[in-house]
Amino acid sequence: MSFRLQPTPPARPNRCQLFGPGSRPAIFEKMAASAADVINLDLEDSVAPTDKDSARQNIIQAISDIDWGNKTLSVRINGLDTPFWYRDVVDLLEQAGDRIDQIMIPKVGCAADIYAVDALVTAVETAKGRNKPINFEVIIESAAGIAHVEEIAAASPRMVAMSLGAADFAASMGMQTTGIGGTQENYYMIHEGQKHWSDPWHWAQAAIVAACRTHGVLPVDGPFGDFSDDEGFRAQARRSATLGMVGKWAIHPKQVAIANEVFTPSTEAVAEAREILAAMETAKANGEGATVYKGRLVDIASIKQAEVIVRQSEMIAGS
Repeated sequence: MSFRLQPTPPARPNRCQLFGPGSRPAIFEKMAASAADVINLDLEDSVAPTDKDSARQNIIQAISDIDWGNKTLSVRINGLDTPFWYRDVVDLLEQAGDRIDQIMIPKVGCAADIYAVDALVTAVETAKGRNKPINFEVIIESAAGIAHVEEIAAASPRMVAMSLGAADFAASMGMQTTGIGGTQENYYMIHEGQKHWSDPWHWAQAAIVAACRTHGVLPVDGPFGDFSDDEGFRAQARRSATLGMVGKWAIHPKQVAIANEVFTPSTEAVAEAREILAAMETAKANGEGATVYKGRLVDIASIKQAEVIVRQSEMIAGS
């Protein structure tokens, strides 16, 4: 490993991020009572232009009025190419209480986008004497975003998470699909006369995970549009978890339980990880750098893999 150690990402549960439009305050209490680790109140795509102002005020009031428990509370602001985003930031930080944890910045294309929001947030925090610094999560949803993904991940000390926004990403890339996440009908291979579907989002997810892990940021998978397809959602969530992502968005309450299930290490996985750690401790005591566990070789790298699973389990249990 490089002598520049890989930073540790924030130690917070992030298995599921539940989204709800700011124009529907009637659902805020249900969101707060859900099992999602992160609540994303939305001012962007799910809110009509004519409702932006009222949605912003709904969210400002709800931040202080509703008991959000120990959830991470996030607000997705409007894109930097709109006339709404600066008012989102200023009003949220000047009028809302300290309960807000995070601002989600959509359609980020380069580090300068983060710098712009960071400068405004810092000015408002200083002017208002806010003691709790606001964190950032960004969404990669363009060709520019994925091309600059590493510089975006390193753009600000406020950065804590990064998500893939499949729909806008597909549009920006010119992909021939209207699906939001999941396998796509025409993205297949033929082997021995049979169709086999692969994952068109895999490479972008892997790029996001690598950039995030390099800079101590949580990598998160974005939306799965067909909320009637539980198994499709579960399959994509499992692929994302295998790649190193820590959680997934829920655009419908029914997706929360599935995301929590997939991104919580199973009892069996945790038990096996602990057994590997114990086996390696015995090996080290015997002066050995590797040993055999259930018929397979385990070594120092296996310790690191097992520790990831154990730490994740302990963090979720402690929350």
